[in-house]
Amino acid sequence: MIRSLISFWVNHIHPKISSLITTIGIVGLVISLSILFILTELAHEVLEKDAFDFDESILLSIHSVANPYLDRVMLTVTHLANPTAVLVVFGVSSLLLLWQRYYIELVMLAIASFGAYILNTELKLLFVKVRPQLWTQLITETSFSFPSGHALGSIVLYGFIAYLLAKEYSKFAALIYTVATTLIAAIGLSRLYLGVHWPTDIIAGYGVGFLWLISCITMLKLRRVEQGSETV
Repeated sequence: MIRSLISFWVNHIHPKISSLITTIGIVGLVISLSILFILTELAHEVLEKDAFDFDESILLSIHSVANPYLDRVMLTVTHLANPTAVLVVFGVSSLLLLWQRYYIELVMLAIASFGAYILNTELKLLFVKVRPQLWTQLITETSFSFPSGHALGSIVLYGFIAYLLAKEYSKFAALIYTVATTLIAAIGLSRLYLGVHWPTDIIAGYGVGFLWLISCITMLKLRRVEQGSETV
């Protein structure tokens, strides 16, 4: 019995796990598992309807520096992850990939984007967390709060595009990732500044989005390996 299990592991499971670890990398795997642990803890507390003390204090601290100039900046930034802007970015990116005949990348961009939308929608309905109402807000949101769709969507869409650009223009990879990270972080901050999300919503959005982004990039890399266009 034990010999059969060992044989099954070596011949069927082990090669797949090895390929996955090689593709993601040890650091990526550790980060992903750490994020999964944090998300599990957050989800448990939210389902139990427990409040986080730091949520309100952080929002009030951010709101204390609010002014008309920052209002305009944050409204502009948050619009970069609104449905209209996302559809435009997705559409332009898709057309460019189609034009360059990057068909696998196009399919994975679609899977990543629509998968993020489904994840966000279903998780909001699962947790039904109410949005903060600590002051008169500049925008009105009617959906549930947890997780943040702007945080989740931005890290998946802009993160995936950044990955594709960094692969194509490797000399500028550091700059591309820096710009993408700054944009994604600014979008999350804008949601806090505008008072439409709790900090834990943003953390959960980034966490879920990162795990889904890594999954999609891994699927893309494995597909490229199968086609012989990339080595693990």
